[in-house]
Amino acid sequence: YGVGYSHICEPAARSLGVTVTNTPDVLSECTADLAMTLLLMVARRAGEGEREVRSGSWTGWRQTHLVGTKVSGKVLGIVGFGRIGQELARRAHHGFGMKILVQNRSRLDPALLARFGAEQVDDLDALLPRCDFVSLHCPGGAATRHLINGRRLELMKPGAYLINTARGEVIDEFALIQALKYDLIGGAALDVFDGEPRISPDLLHCDNLVMLPHLGSATREAREAMGFRVLDNLADFFTGRDPRDRVI
Repeated sequence: YGVGYSHICEPAARSLGVTVTNTPDVLSECTADLAMTLLLMVARRAGEGEREVRSGSWTGWRQTHLVGTKVSGKVLGIVGFGRIGQELARRAHHGFGMKILVQNRSRLDPALLARFGAEQVDDLDALLPRCDFVSLHCPGGAATRHLINGRRLELMKPGAYLINTARGEVIDEFALIQALKYDLIGGAALDVFDGEPRISPDLLHCDNLVMLPHLGSATREAREAMGFRVLDNLADFFTGRDPRDRVI
């Protein structure tokens, strides 16, 4: 009941003959919506503003109060250009006029990139210094664990923002905490965490961080469609057909 399956022990499933399916496609738009939400929230300091209003400490409008960053026309780097990454590119480019840079494991069709005015950058290290915002949409697992580490955070612009709606383990959270604490980057926005629902206490003290409780696909429409996709896969399996969404 979801897209990612890095929490499944693939060797054990294969050795036991267990079939594993997921629910792709149907949650892409809603997850991309949430990634765009996080991007806007961290750029415009919306989380800080709401906390201030709710605490009763807002004293009124003033010229330098919670000044954020403009989103329109900025450079967005998308790491992992699958279904969700493409939907985010659609929103960012056509909705906000953002320049899209893409880093992906495989070469992408130039016609696909052209839909979003996007440029593919072969190397993540080359992409990071060029971006005002970086959004992660790569799969989890051992291959991408701590893909964003201290060294790569240092490659980002001092005022850039990191958004993660992929998997928590993709980011080295200790390194991120240091980058936020010492203003090495502008801020971050996370919908997923390493070891969730456990949250590092140090993350809670980072004002330049937006945090949501894994809400990427949390719309009625997406969750219902995911459930029906599960039922379709089960029906395929128990009638002897190869499930449409088989991943193992």
